[in-house]
Amino acid sequence: MVETHDHFVQRLTALGRKHEKMTYGYTTKVGKDGLIVVKPKRRSARGGGAVKLIALVVVGLIAFKAFTLVAVGPVTYNERLAKLESGTVVEQVGAKVLAIDPVTEALAGSVGPSKR
Repeated sequence: MVETHDHFVQRLTALGRKHEKMTYGYTTKVGKDGLIVVKPKRRSARGGGAVKLIALVVVGLIAFKAFTLVAVGPVTYNERLAKLESGTVVEQVGAKVLAIDPVTEALAGSVGPSKR
């Protein structure tokens, strides 16, 4: 009787794990014997969320740079970058990151008028 109960508990545990995996999706196939077999889909590799987060930060930074460029104009923007370039190492790195690149310039030109 104990062996039967232990076997039952093992089957329930396996079904619980399989059910948990199927919350991310599943596929069904008909086997050669006519049985429908349900298998959980493989989850995507971890780190996909980190890649999306990094992409979101980069897009946000470019949008911020474009908005600032439109708001203050290229002359004032470059003057402020020159002040950063003459500062500490952290400020110099910030100046390089915030420098006007072609993507930012194109986005700023399409968003609004620029004082040139």
